[in-house]
Amino acid sequence: MKVGFIGLGNVGHKLSGSLLRNGIDLTVLDLDRDLVDAMVAKGAKAAANPAELMRDCDAVITCLPSPAASDAVLQQMLPEVKEGKIWMEMSTTDQAEAERLGALVIAAGGAAVDCPVSGGCHRADTGNISIFAGCDRPTFDRILPFLKTMGRRILHTGPLGSASMLKVLTNYLATVHLVANAEALVTAKAAGMDLNTAYEAIKISSGNSFSHVTESQVILNGSRDISFTMDLVKKDVGLFQEIAERNNVPLEISPLICKIFDDGIARFGERELSPNIIKRLEESTGLDILAPGFPPEMTDDEPEEAGYEVVPQGKR
Repeated sequence: MKVGFIGLGNVGHKLSGSLLRNGIDLTVLDLDRDLVDAMVAKGAKAAANPAELMRDCDAVITCLPSPAASDAVLQQMLPEVKEGKIWMEMSTTDQAEAERLGALVIAAGGAAVDCPVSGGCHRADTGNISIFAGCDRPTFDRILPFLKTMGRRILHTGPLGSASMLKVLTNYLATVHLVANAEALVTAKAAGMDLNTAYEAIKISSGNSFSHVTESQVILNGSRDISFTMDLVKKDVGLFQEIAERNNVPLEISPLICKIFDDGIARFGERELSPNIIKRLEESTGLDILAPGFPPEMTDDEPEEAGYEVVPQGKR
């Protein structure tokens, strides 16, 4: 299968690198020519535009920063969509928008999948990230072999749009955990606790989370670098809030999280690294939340392994 990949940013260049490492016939496209050239140096081919990519490939993946960007790119590809072609949306996007754009592809004779990833950029780099896929079962079976080269755990979430809904849900939870971890660490320091000990206490307790064992480490190091910025958090939490509002769910924590990141962006800028949301509390308390022995960035210490389909509990 010939695969096209549009969007070689923080996550995209790592996912596409996994495809190349595993021998996939890959053609890439990005507005940044340097990113394209770097992938070509590793063995990819370069496309001139989205239409060419759809014409020459069996499946085209988009991994872009906003729903508007995905829309603009898909509109250019649509004239080349026909039976046998697959559009795969790996961007974090709105469920309704994934359904709308996917319907255009299906109406043109192709197949559409929303298949966002979760687990952090460090796992995208090693092929150990998780992938959600929303589509009909025959399409899922067709793409599963090369999804297994990009990710470790592959979940068929149901129809088109379902994966995007679950992606923003999980990103929302990660953001809640990040803010809670920031409050916990600042409170621990204010109460005179050793932060190395506090970190371990949380890690081995019922209060642990994926966010703690990743983001808390780079917070304590001081780098705060997880290759994710406050504007992206605001987008994801906003998408979750919109889904809740469309379905008449009166959330309480989500609006507060939105306000916290609005304030963080107003203070530090939209491109500030997201773990630096803790700076709001550091500034108000005068405390520095730092501790020795933590890494400046996360690395995946699991060996790369072939992916597999995850079957939901109760459906095995």
